[in-house]
Amino acid sequence: MAAPPPATVAAASDLKFAVEEVAAQFEKQTGQRLRLVFGSSGNLHAQIVQGAPFHLYMSADEDFVFRLADAGLTADRGRLYAVGRIGILVPAGSPLRADGELEDLAAALQDGRLRKFAIANPEHAPYGMRAREALQHAGLWPALQGRLVLGENVSQAAQFATSGAAQGGIVAQSLALAPAVAQRSSFGLIPESWHRPLRQRMVLLKNAPAAAVAFYGHLSTPAARAVMQRHGFAMPRD
Repeated sequence: MAAPPPATVAAASDLKFAVEEVAAQFEKQTGQRLRLVFGSSGNLHAQIVQGAPFHLYMSADEDFVFRLADAGLTADRGRLYAVGRIGILVPAGSPLRADGELEDLAAALQDGRLRKFAIANPEHAPYGMRAREALQHAGLWPALQGRLVLGENVSQAAQFATSGAAQGGIVAQSLALAPAVAQRSSFGLIPESWHRPLRQRMVLLKNAPAAAVAFYGHLSTPAARAVMQRHGFAMPRD
């Protein structure tokens, strides 16, 4: 008998390294297959509204989950699975410092060291929205116009920030901690009080298959939560 098709998990880009590890753990334990699709939470939300065949949605911003629930597209209103953090990522050799208070970024805008700076597109990517809020808090948003390089999602923004396309950027801590990124960059955590919290919520879509339901449950196990914490996520208290 043919194996059932894999359950499809639509996950925010900040989850790439963490969810790949948790999914491998789940597949090894259960033998059930998963298909992982990564993108900005806003774009994935739009695809679900348009009928994309996703079974589990892991958003970086719980508001997108609530919108799907209000539209009657989900099994319920989901569950918080993590709280994310942002910070400034600076590649090796950059003239910028990875200063979480963004004082060096402000100085670089004044003295001409900064040419390009990467963030995720704040129109649909939660990590881009929070980056904009942090830059507004620091009073740097107006001065950065014309120097911003916008990633389609936070993973692409991290690529821009480390590839030479920009002198640095504001990205997810979970991506900055990945060995492939950490080996060639430095990172400074931005204070949580500078932006709205990244309350990350997941939800099963209607008629999700058994494998998706099982993985949804697995994500709340101690083993999965330990992986998430190692990748820089805080566990929700509620």
